[in-house]
Amino acid sequence: MKQNDRFTDDQLELLADKARQGKISRRKFTQLGMALLGATAVATRGAPVLAEDGQLVFVSWGGDAVDAYDDAYGKPFEEETGIRVRQDGSGPTEGAIQAQYESGSPSWDIVDADAFSAETLGKKGMIEPIDYDVVDKSKMREGFGWEYSASTYFFSYIIAYDAAKFGDNPPTTMADFFDIEKFPGKRSMYKWGAGMWEALLMGDGVAQADLYPLDLVRAHNKLKDFKQHVISFWGNGAESQTLMLNGEASMALIWSTRARLLEQDTDGDVSFTWQDGIISPGAMAVIKGNPGGAEAAMKFIASAQDPEKQLVMFDMLSQGPANPAADELIPEDQRRYNPVAPDNFALQVPLDVAWYEENYGPALDEYLAIVSA
Repeated sequence: MKQNDRFTDDQLELLADKARQGKISRRKFTQLGMALLGATAVATRGAPVLAEDGQLVFVSWGGDAVDAYDDAYGKPFEEETGIRVRQDGSGPTEGAIQAQYESGSPSWDIVDADAFSAETLGKKGMIEPIDYDVVDKSKMREGFGWEYSASTYFFSYIIAYDAAKFGDNPPTTMADFFDIEKFPGKRSMYKWGAGMWEALLMGDGVAQADLYPLDLVRAHNKLKDFKQHVISFWGNGAESQTLMLNGEASMALIWSTRARLLEQDTDGDVSFTWQDGIISPGAMAVIKGNPGGAEAAMKFIASAQDPEKQLVMFDMLSQGPANPAADELIPEDQRRYNPVAPDNFALQVPLDVAWYEENYGPALDEYLAIVSA
């Protein structure tokens, strides 16, 4: 997070404290918060939201996700329970979640979190354990329910490529991504590391089954050697799309959700492969001491397991459903975009949440040092 972003978040928290204490109205809090963020940030992150009694605040990563979560989960939950769910798109980073807890009076209830971040914070006492008497573990894919977070969707880090350029000889493996002689052109990779270590190692000849624990020395040596061919390390999905749309990169390691948009928007001039993709779970977690209460939050997570609701998320955001029962609801001509469809899943490797929980912070520091060198 940039320094000015930290400052803005601090100012928002000060305003929130005043609103909680009754020194300013909730309406004034929203007005001042939007003024602090500016029009561009509000469009991306959504307006700041302050929890109210009898309501839940769900925090996502902004943009189209705000409307999607409201349509798929928020509005139906209110109809079912009478509990309003307010959408906040300000981004539940690990640091932001921790700051909410440490404030002593969090304004967030449920967060769309990285599972490894939720597990890390949960073991520090900042996240509620998932109540599996309410949340149904049988409605999750095996191995994707954790102590402090419940899987709610999937996406993958996969290769998108210039199909018009490579024609009848497209890349088919992660080794091809790193083969500049056979597949010339600039590349783009993810700035924040996740999925990239696996890609680097597979590009260096490591088999999927042998990836974990990740050999960071080998991965980072590969990155140092390859970095000259990377035109940009993208930090958000829109940037990853732009690099492929304007031809700056002939290949990119991007989210599968963006790969679908690229293929559709270019009528196939940009395509993708699932081979050697890294499947990553999205999860919901509940902040300990949340204003709406753990009981209501767990009921919300349980309601989001409905396969029909997860189908809405697939249609709107291309999220792979966490509930396997949703797979068959996806129209047959759209199943190739589902990262966890059986045929697609079989080509990929699941991201090891336990490894990331223990190693992500230091690994990212080393990765970023190479990226910025």
